[in-house]
Amino acid sequence: MIEPYRGKIYDPCCGSGGMFVQSIKFIESHHGNQKDISIYGQEQTATTYKLAKMNLAIRGIAGNLGEVPADTFFKDQHPDLKADFIMANPPFNLKQWRAEDELTNDPRWAGYDTPPTGNANYAWILHMVSKLSENGIAGFVLANGSMSTNTKGEGEIRKKLIENDHVDCMIALPGQLFYTTQIPVCLWFLTKNKKAQQFSDGRRHFRDRQGETLFIDARNKGSMVDRTHKELTADDIAEIAAIYHHWRGEAMGEYQDQPGFCKAATLEEIKANNYVLTPGRYVGAAEVEEDGELFETKMAELTQTLYRQMEESARLDAVIKENLAGLGYGR
Repeated sequence: MIEPYRGKIYDPCCGSGGMFVQSIKFIESHHGNQKDISIYGQEQTATTYKLAKMNLAIRGIAGNLGEVPADTFFKDQHPDLKADFIMANPPFNLKQWRAEDELTNDPRWAGYDTPPTGNANYAWILHMVSKLSENGIAGFVLANGSMSTNTKGEGEIRKKLIENDHVDCMIALPGQLFYTTQIPVCLWFLTKNKKAQQFSDGRRHFRDRQGETLFIDARNKGSMVDRTHKELTADDIAEIAAIYHHWRGEAMGEYQDQPGFCKAATLEEIKANNYVLTPGRYVGAAEVEEDGELFETKMAELTQTLYRQMEESARLDAVIKENLAGLGYGR
């Protein structure tokens, strides 16, 4: 969706480097040049840090993962970085990531409340916002609670993010997509610039999206691949991405809201929903095709069905009472 083909790419919790590998695959599939991107990442776990470096090396990918494995919040390996693309899958709902008196005046939270100690979700969000270049875009995965929480200042942080017009798109995904958890998750897309843009290479241009956020409800997408896991098909992914690119003005064709699936909402609409970013609040219900039957005819049929069911219910109640009486529990 964010198409990282040129510029600086950053992952603040890069694990073994999977996001970077996918970026290179995207560039190759679109006949781009690998030399047009610079890779930056950070990983706390020493073993995983080494795996990431190896993962890049065996593919001939140059990357700066910092001098040492380190905690992104307490030992930022790229303090001056401004990235064009940020992609991340942070650890969900990380608890006790700082002590009460730590990082309270950190410049990454400038203009926002300090993220609470009990959950790092909004610390990750603000860290990524602080790393974005003027025209950069961030796409990342978070637990669904991040879209609506009001716990210990998180609601105020979300409100300011929305009022600062940084929220570009929100996507609700189905559950059972991961092997490590079956909970449904969401995708956040943030940017610092929604103004109309025309890039010098001619490959990208965006329409003016100021004061607008796209909501996509993809909870009904995907297919079960086994008893416990679901996958989004190539068609599902293409459909979601196409909606996003049409809305941003990148692709041919005009964007249109689709009831039950996608909606471009204004800041006023989001404000009216108490700054909650759950797509289901905005996309509404899907349109139901009319079957051509007259309302009066359909209502008469439904009424007769209801009466039959009520008669059957009364008959079954009588049978139950009779059985209870036979067991000595009658009135």
